[in-house]
Amino acid sequence: MAKAGEAQAFLNDLMQTLTDRGRALLRRTRGRADNTDLVELAEMLLSRRGEASGVMLAQTLLNSYAHAPREVRLEFLKALADKFGPDQQLLQSAVQAYQKKPDAAAVQALQAATEPRRQELFRRLNLAPGGTFALVRMREELLDQVKTHPELAIVDADFGHLLSSWFNRGFLELKPIRWTTPANILEKIIRYEAVHPFAGWGDLRSRLEPADRRCFGFFHPQLVDEPLIFVEVALTTQIPGAVAPLLAQDREPIAPDTATTAIFYSISNTQRGLAGVSFGHFLIKQVVEDLKREMPALKTFVTLSPVPGFAAWLKRERAKDSSLFDDKQTATLDLLDAKGWFDNPDVRAQVEEVLQPIAAHYFLHAKNPAGRPVDPVARFHLGNGARLERLNFLGDQSERGIKQAHGLMVNYLYDLGAIEKNHEAYAENGEVVASSAVRRLVKDFTPRELIPVQ
Repeated sequence: MAKAGEAQAFLNDLMQTLTDRGRALLRRTRGRADNTDLVELAEMLLSRRGEASGVMLAQTLLNSYAHAPREVRLEFLKALADKFGPDQQLLQSAVQAYQKKPDAAAVQALQAATEPRRQELFRRLNLAPGGTFALVRMREELLDQVKTHPELAIVDADFGHLLSSWFNRGFLELKPIRWTTPANILEKIIRYEAVHPFAGWGDLRSRLEPADRRCFGFFHPQLVDEPLIFVEVALTTQIPGAVAPLLAQDREPIAPDTATTAIFYSISNTQRGLAGVSFGHFLIKQVVEDLKREMPALKTFVTLSPVPGFAAWLKRERAKDSSLFDDKQTATLDLLDAKGWFDNPDVRAQVEEVLQPIAAHYFLHAKNPAGRPVDPVARFHLGNGARLERLNFLGDQSERGIKQAHGLMVNYLYDLGAIEKNHEAYAENGEVVASSAVRRLVKDFTPRELIPVQ
């Protein structure tokens, strides 16, 4: 018993020492733009063998980082790139050993030696209480900094590698989000909604409580009260072309057993620090399976999606000397610059006739440098195996919808029998799988450079 008591006393003293040291380091770090203390803590953490002391050091480092000035945090991120790469001496020895005898053991040793030390640092930081969430937040800040500090890209690559492992589908749990879900989670649903912002708690209630509404989110065991991604679903009897009727708080709900169509009208990723870690494919697939199990009468699974890149693309094309559009099309598109243009029936009809074929061209032929569709939402759904089903003129007349896409919305259809085939066509060849209606539309638009010279 005496030895056990001595061990406990030693552990308590150690933790107190580390805590005191962490507080002292934190006070010093706050007083100057110097990341020496954070780097020192990181080196101590990597050299520590004991689990208890390691956890305390990890917590001290994360707390110190979180409370340090922004410029100190940036210097620490730079130090991760510069000072926490592979152990060069170990790597050189491993290379020499492999050159002498390239057997399996040498390959394994070489592989271990090439791993940057910061990856092991991240693993140890992850052991601290709340460590996973703190690292997601650290990566979020890193993503902001890497735009102006490209040398941080190697740190981001290591973050992406580890987070993809820690947040793989096997660790995620799909949970329904209801009006009776704890308030701390509902508050985050309001905060994180990225497609159709909530007007308040009453608006949230109108999207969660009615019998013809569903909401699901993916959760991770280390972020219990933090949804990683969530989807809002409306049960209907037809494919909608506008979002306002779905969001109207005074609408008349339908009985779920009469619904034939499930509309995914909002999908929101909540953690910017997990950018590049894909949850969407798994989320939609499992939600479809769960809904089909609950309501066998559901036959159609479709989105009502925004087109956030369309207005910006159209503006860039209109500004080019070699614009895609002829004089008549340009004159019609100029009408979009007038505030409230869509309130005039004649203008609305004129714009629709010109805009819809151009929008079809945008989805089928406008590509980014990687050869994928310019629109980010299109890349998401097409990559998940959906089909571009229908373009909806003025589907979203909110201020945001007009600003981002001149009101355009899109339906992507998830045909359970074709998802894998569509996904392969997109992944392998960049093919935009589209309905015949969309393909007919694009035939009505001929880019100016393809118009024969008279």
